[in-house]
Amino acid sequence: MFDAVKPVDMTQIEAARARIEGLSTITPLVGCDIAPPGKTIRLKLENLQPIGSFKVRPIANAVLSKKRGDLSAGIYTTSSGNSALGVAWMARRLGISATAVVPAGAPQAKLEKLRRLGTRIDMRPDDVWWRAIEAGTLEEQAGVYIDAVRDPASLAGDATIGVEVLEQWPDVEAILVPFGGGGLASGIACAVRALRPDVKIIACELASAHPLQAAFAAGAPTATAHDAGFVSGVGYGSVLPEMWPLLRTMIDEVLTVSLAQVAQAIKLLSEHNRIVAEGAGAVSVAAALAAQYSQSKVCAVISGGNIDSDVFAAILRGQMP
Repeated sequence: MFDAVKPVDMTQIEAARARIEGLSTITPLVGCDIAPPGKTIRLKLENLQPIGSFKVRPIANAVLSKKRGDLSAGIYTTSSGNSALGVAWMARRLGISATAVVPAGAPQAKLEKLRRLGTRIDMRPDDVWWRAIEAGTLEEQAGVYIDAVRDPASLAGDATIGVEVLEQWPDVEAILVPFGGGGLASGIACAVRALRPDVKIIACELASAHPLQAAFAAGAPTATAHDAGFVSGVGYGSVLPEMWPLLRTMIDEVLTVSLAQVAQAIKLLSEHNRIVAEGAGAVSVAAALAAQYSQSKVCAVISGGNIDSDVFAAILRGQMP
């Protein structure tokens, strides 16, 4: 069992910034020329990180926060793709082994990248995989488990995105963040609460897979029916209980969008901005384009760009994958 996750402070966040300097990229914040009338949208391009995802930040900080001697047996994580890529990338840099415990149906684009990085892939049924996430371990796996959501070091790594956004756009009024396990949204919120508490943090989910919205409605994490379709990395069955105390104080609003809106956002990003976003990465953009928020200056975090080529091609043809 995990204890309730607590906020990280600016000392931890600045330490994370220094620790991952040269490993993660200070990603651009670019304008979005398809913003609704009366809205200014800027896009935080975490899809341009070395592994194509923001996860390089929390994973690198979490791994480098461990004692080097403890890592000799290798590292592993449970992930539908991007956290595993972060673990694989760090393991390769450190010359240690890595294992990715992935769910059946994990995106091929991410699996191929894991194989190229020399990572062992352990594919499990969805229910077994989710129980391993809840437990934060898989007993038969050797090595150190790297938790991309609940580890304070991971949270501090995520928070570096919030610091960058505020530096790049001092006038921003709200930051729209894809919601998966909650680390990205709450990490960014920790930095924003410390530096600009007036800026709103808006979590973005699928209408067909909305554990955070359900938790807010019920006042506690609750199991929900979920169909994430072609979108991986969001829409799990429930909010992790140990994340809930932090999320309920850090998240100002939850917006949901349809799978069709996400597909349209991916298509528009490619056609108008020449940006490749994966499904989870485009959830925030779909919400920004829907304009169901009161703020006029919003940043949408594109959390990743690791999308299967056949899914991407179908979307560009105007089809639903």
